[in-house]
Amino acid sequence: MCLAIPMRIVAIDGMIARCDVRGVTRDVNLFMLQDEAVAIGDHVLVHVGYAIQRLSEDDARETWALFDEAMALEERALAAG
Repeated sequence: MCLAIPMRIVAIDGMIARCDVRGVTRDVNLFMLQDEAVAIGDHVLVHVGYAIQRLSEDDARETWALFDEAMALEERALAAG
């Protein structure tokens, strides 16, 4: 199973975007989105260092809500033994 993380672009230098999520920043390659107009403030799905899709802020927020819910369920299951 593959996992892509929604991140917000905070800076762009050529084909490299500096992206942030929850205070964690990473340099992300924009090569796979070279035919799309991406800009600072846009949200992208990041997989193994590459932005693979642009998405809306609402979609990014909903995705993180699902991640948070899954993590909470896992923590409860581990605590229950």
